[in-house]
Amino acid sequence: MKAARFSRFGSPDVLEIAELPDPHPGPGQVRIVVRAAGVNVSDWKKRQGLMDQELPQTLGHEASGVVDELGEGVSDVAVGDRVFGLSGEGAAQAESAVLDYYAPIPPSLDFAAAAALPSALETAARALDQLGVGAGSTLLINGASGNIGSAAVQLAVARGARVIGTAGPANHEYVRSLGADPVTYGEGMAERVRALAPGGADLALDVAGSGVLPELIGLAGTPANVVTIADFTGAQEHGVRFSRGDTGRALYVLNEIGPLIEAGRFAPPAVQTFSLTDIAQAHRVGEEGHVRRKLVLLAN
Repeated sequence: MKAARFSRFGSPDVLEIAELPDPHPGPGQVRIVVRAAGVNVSDWKKRQGLMDQELPQTLGHEASGVVDELGEGVSDVAVGDRVFGLSGEGAAQAESAVLDYYAPIPPSLDFAAAAALPSALETAARALDQLGVGAGSTLLINGASGNIGSAAVQLAVARGARVIGTAGPANHEYVRSLGADPVTYGEGMAERVRALAPGGADLALDVAGSGVLPELIGLAGTPANVVTIADFTGAQEHGVRFSRGDTGRALYVLNEIGPLIEAGRFAPPAVQTFSLTDIAQAHRVGEEGHVRRKLVLLAN
């Protein structure tokens, strides 16, 4: 099969499409013919040598496609089913991929939209769980208009929380459409939040990593009421929990998201698609940092 990989660290030019052996699922896993695979910030960090150091490396942890092989003990899907999910092997940007965690694609979604969901959904749901977001909570989300932020807004609203979300003025209407009250980030943000919620927020989630943890702590009352997914150094400095997947994952959300989507209570992000062979261009677009759409590779 064809798969994206790199054999040296560097610019997007080091990416290549290589012929690799077909993968096969182990117990509890499924193999899919990949139709679409998500591209994330971690992909270019790996390519730059900022994360894993082994070489060569394949890429991709989220994908959608059609099941074509079942691992031992799998009975909840059948060959031919449309599924989306997460691959622990980090090789989902390929013509075939093994998924460790998977769920049926909601009927209203195409493959590209489904591939845009798994990582953002799991990250957002995990952070909300760690904060204990539920009905009656007032949650402040710093960075509400991106892929993870928008997922967190909608999942929190679905739980019955009131959400205030920071975003640039151009994204206020989008944040409002998700069910949150938008406020502009930057100097004076805390005052703007208090204008909407005089008592501050019960809880705060930092998605943007823009150095605002002290303000979030002030608004939420204590570091224990704040979680960040983006500011590891700030979390250590201020005693805030840094959310990471190796301390428990919210994989249940893959199965729970379908009814929310079909009921019109969760809108997937807009996507920008590239062919698998154009992966280098997808990395260039992502690294520029000006795109709000989720980047997705089309493999078949």
